[in-house]
Amino acid sequence: MDDVRISFFTSAGEVKAVRGVSYSLNEGEALGIVGESGSGKSVSVSALMRLLTHPGKITGGKVMFNGIDINCLSTKEINKMRGRDISMIFQDPMTSLNPVYTIGNQLNETIKVHYKISAAEAAKRSIKLLGQVGINNPEKRMKQYPHELSGGMRQRVMIAMALSCSPRLLIADEPTTALDVTIQAQILELITKLQKETGTAILLITHDLGIVTEVCSRVIIMYAGKIVETGSVEDIFYRAAHPYTKGLIACLPKKGGADRSRLYPIEGNPIDLLDLPQGCAFAPRCNDCRRVCLRQEPPRFQTAEGHEASCWLLAERSL
Repeated sequence: MDDVRISFFTSAGEVKAVRGVSYSLNEGEALGIVGESGSGKSVSVSALMRLLTHPGKITGGKVMFNGIDINCLSTKEINKMRGRDISMIFQDPMTSLNPVYTIGNQLNETIKVHYKISAAEAAKRSIKLLGQVGINNPEKRMKQYPHELSGGMRQRVMIAMALSCSPRLLIADEPTTALDVTIQAQILELITKLQKETGTAILLITHDLGIVTEVCSRVIIMYAGKIVETGSVEDIFYRAAHPYTKGLIACLPKKGGADRSRLYPIEGNPIDLLDLPQGCAFAPRCNDCRRVCLRQEPPRFQTAEGHEASCWLLAERSL
């Protein structure tokens, strides 16, 4: 993804949801994209699957996959790529699975679209997939409808569907939303296990920094449609450079200590993407705001190899 810009053209004006986002993902790597609601996480990734709908539009940049510009593909070509080369686990399995078709019907359809095999062979592969993702009695589950399964089981079905054609890239859009802590841990463990077994690259979208430590080796922090910091998990947690990243970490519950029940929220409101400020988008909420922050957007500063952040405070430290 190279300098990608995405806007939504509404009656109120142009909403600049993604503003010059660039990153790469290597084969077999797990990358986490973290940020609050409205930061542009899911919108930026939807460009990879070319799932943007009206009034959304890519206004600049390139979305490359395996050397191919996805925006240049025909509808037929992108349909072949979806599911087979790039798959996605959506946020809410109850709204992603069709309620009027059985689990088996939906799994089989995905496989038959990309492979020329018989219905019996597709069913056999579907049963095996359900077993791999930890669903007991898969033959019975094949005949059931989504509403007959628990939230955790539906999410496992979504993972099985996403992995059914052995994709090179798996996008997980907040895969543990609305799941209890126990099931959440099982889903994350399952994703990590399957990644190691298949070598699939994973792009994990979440608002929870704690989740990325379970799956990812590298992290991107997004705010107001831009990447404000990127680095390894260790860089982000132990050497955070951007005030927004530090604020996210301060929001995490602490174990032990006298102030273990005290949380420190980021004060202020998210920026209005219809009325972007002249300088740094985080400046109105930043306790360390300088005059330059209000006048000019900061460039990226490298604090260490592979660790970059966009903050004028880093320029002061480098003087």
